[in-house]
Amino acid sequence: MKIDILTLFPEMFAPLEHSIVGKAKEKGLLEITYHNVRDHAEKARHVDDEPYGGGQGMLLRAQPIFDTINKIKAKNPRVILLDPAGRTFNQAYAKELAQEDELIFICGHYEGVDERIKTVVTDEISLGDFVLTGGELAAMTIADATVRLIPEVIGKEVSHQDDSFSSGLLEYPQYTRPYDFRGMIVPDVLMSGHHEKIRLWRLEESLRKTLERRPDLLDTYEFSEEEKLILEKIKKKVD
Repeated sequence: MKIDILTLFPEMFAPLEHSIVGKAKEKGLLEITYHNVRDHAEKARHVDDEPYGGGQGMLLRAQPIFDTINKIKAKNPRVILLDPAGRTFNQAYAKELAQEDELIFICGHYEGVDERIKTVVTDEISLGDFVLTGGELAAMTIADATVRLIPEVIGKEVSHQDDSFSSGLLEYPQYTRPYDFRGMIVPDVLMSGHHEKIRLWRLEESLRKTLERRPDLLDTYEFSEEEKLILEKIKKKVD
């Protein structure tokens, strides 16, 4: 995958040089380039201006963005504008983006962007109902969530298939050594070696956690018959 990021602060992206994303670059599975849009401004690195019609704040000008994108050699990129009014990002969206060969991120700033910038945008994405000082943190978050889903980035595919939201449910509780930590003991079923009992325990705990913490996820979840029975049992215990 090739990722190009248009930003006013390329130095903010140092975290993407480490951990899983950094390793993906080392393996040759990922190429990331950071473009300082000030370098392509026609007027002495001037990238913002006052909005026509008046109003508070400044807007990111169209010219530096257009010229930066034009200099990126991309064949059919997905062009993403980080914007609070965009579609809310989630795991399903990350899976969708992970199928692409080329992504371009535009990090917004100030009070917003010149509306004409959106004519080259394919996706407007938001992390949620809050406002950040710029699109850099959002771009890093989306890039990280997307890159880890690229085949071969994570050693075993099952490593991310069991993540929260990957299945549509929150992830079940997990434990490691020691068995007894300050009086807190690992559930006996996990020590049993009985794979079917462990599977059922994990499924029940996943459903229980989702019901307790994110019941909204269950509204659109496609239940198997087994899951329906387990959820009914959980609800009866709660009642």
